[in-house]
Amino acid sequence: MVVDADRVRRELEAIVGPRRVSLRAGDLDTYARDMWPRLLLARRDGAPPASLPTAVVWPETAREVAAIVKTARRLGVPIIPYGGGSGVCGGVVPVFGGITVDTKRMAALRGVRSRDQVVDVEAGLSGERFERELARRGYTFGNFPSSIYCSTVGGWLATRAAGQLSTKYGKVEDRVAGLTLVTGTGDIVDTDGPRRALGGPDWTQLILGSEGTLGIITSARLRLSPAPQLTVFRGFEVDNVAAGIEALRRVMQTGLRPAVVRLYDELDTFVNSFGHHEHDPERAHFQHTHAPAPLPGEGALPPLPPPPRPAESRGPLERLLGLARRKKDGLRGDAFTALLDRPRFINTVVGAVAEKIARKGCKLIIGLEGARLRTEVEAALTFAELERAGARDLGEEPGRAWHARRYAVSYKMSGVFRDGAFVDTMEVATRWSNLADLYYSVREAIGRHAVVMAHFSHAYPEGCSIYFTFAAHADDRAASERRYDAIWKDGLEAATRVGGTISHHHGVGLLRGPFMAGEHREAMAILGALKKSFDPDDVMNPGKLGLPSARWGSV
Repeated sequence: MVVDADRVRRELEAIVGPRRVSLRAGDLDTYARDMWPRLLLARRDGAPPASLPTAVVWPETAREVAAIVKTARRLGVPIIPYGGGSGVCGGVVPVFGGITVDTKRMAALRGVRSRDQVVDVEAGLSGERFERELARRGYTFGNFPSSIYCSTVGGWLATRAAGQLSTKYGKVEDRVAGLTLVTGTGDIVDTDGPRRALGGPDWTQLILGSEGTLGIITSARLRLSPAPQLTVFRGFEVDNVAAGIEALRRVMQTGLRPAVVRLYDELDTFVNSFGHHEHDPERAHFQHTHAPAPLPGEGALPPLPPPPRPAESRGPLERLLGLARRKKDGLRGDAFTALLDRPRFINTVVGAVAEKIARKGCKLIIGLEGARLRTEVEAALTFAELERAGARDLGEEPGRAWHARRYAVSYKMSGVFRDGAFVDTMEVATRWSNLADLYYSVREAIGRHAVVMAHFSHAYPEGCSIYFTFAAHADDRAASERRYDAIWKDGLEAATRVGGTISHHHGVGLLRGPFMAGEHREAMAILGALKKSFDPDDVMNPGKLGLPSARWGSV
């Protein structure tokens, strides 16, 4: 498609002024990708992005967004909404070019309504700033993803995100009272809960998770919870994955609601214990930074911890492979790639060794928070239920250690890519009765191509998600991309085959788009009808969510 870039710039400048429009090469390159690991392979190779936006624009109001969308519709160019760029599925890639709309200048926390326990917030506010501002007022939204430092509220809503405490607070879609959307026609739609009719469809839920294909979320009204007065962590060990699954199911179906639930399989248990010492230097930081929050009005709430420094963020795969950093030789990279070239060996032999050495099975982390008295009672009941299910108490230290490092996962990939390999995560979910089948099926499918381990997190009364971490290596970029694609194809097909869902909270984007029809089948026609109604000219983020695009062609 031929686009008159100068005309696009003039039209956008007429809306927001010249300082908030860019056609600079550096900006176009930056906004051509997110953190999808497949794109990082090309980045490492020095290859330019496969597609670039025509322009980048920074609106400050919903009315400006509406004018931009109407302009794009008139000019016949796509619109790509952009938040923090922290997505891992290619959701912001401008596959067909177009105008990238960065929402981060719409970042106001408009106000907290204490009597209703809701907050009005604009979509471009970063997660960290959002929680800090709420903490100052004695509240929390309860969404703490690993990407909290570099993701936005709007990005959470667009992908139905889930933070590390979702077992207590729910996923973001459970916390939304209403939102404001600019549709593909340039209309501003308000689905605000208090003004919504009690009958009929819940328009908010139709929009959440649409990843910019129906419109751009510009603000939302979100439900709040009081900031916790007390946080309690505990570690347990169980004999194996099956025993851990049963223990978690019993806790969740008793009516208890821990905030954090993490069950590690045998290999992940071994890896996360390797290299950890009893006297952890981060423990003092945890005790200083994460003391129980005071009651509102009793003092400032503790801040979020700073992002991990590079030296503190070695990942479990690096520890597994014994990859201590070496400054003067290349042995580290050679050992790394040699082992990753033998995924079946690592998964089978090292897994067996890990199980034999540990002799304790699987580690389980439980965390609870909330009002002081309720949390104390709920913690006692939770720990007692776990012990009745056969779990053995390890004390507070494992939970505290996890909490101190809980955001480090977002900083662990660079070393693996630097050594010529790649790493990624795949989160799938299903009901309790199907969870073990999902775990073994997907693990076997990924394990044919990569070193793989897993933990179970985001547990609910009806089921739980599984978070697979995998790493692999190939001789060149083309071979790496083929292996990467094979991992995702086999893994997601295995998930669908046993009745799991292909994504719990990372979204769909380009990565999972080809697998949407396999899971949703006839319901894809309903999604297509919504798309046509909200965006009749197909200008909103085309090519995503597995939706066909007759206007722009195939992805």
